[in-house]
Amino acid sequence: MEIFPDIDQVQQMLEEISESIPAEFFKKLNEGVVLLPQHRYHPRSREGRPLYILGEYRKSITGSHIRIYYGSFKRTMEGMERQKIKEKLEETLLHEFTHHLETLAGERGLILKDQESIKRYLEK
Repeated sequence: MEIFPDIDQVQQMLEEISESIPAEFFKKLNEGVVLLPQHRYHPRSREGRPLYILGEYRKSITGSHIRIYYGSFKRTMEGMERQKIKEKLEETLLHEFTHHLETLAGERGLILKDQESIKRYLEK
């Protein structure tokens, strides 16, 4: 079983992934991408079947940023190969960038898709 990378190693992975993302994606993302140490449950998470938030796009009066939750990754991917963890980080980061870009464009497609995923989770 693989040892889960520490927060500094995950930060390095995020930086490598971010370098491959076109600079225009970062437009108006003035607070950047932030790796937070804690885990985060979705507000509708159920006991015994937790639903973790891996990342989220946040916009406020001061600007916008993407949060990635190291603790959520560790809880959901403990024992996985580093490459799988990096792939999931990339998938999560691109998902959150899609929220950012849709917000700039006034679109809501991914929000609706996420709501449908939560609905399926609640029905199980």
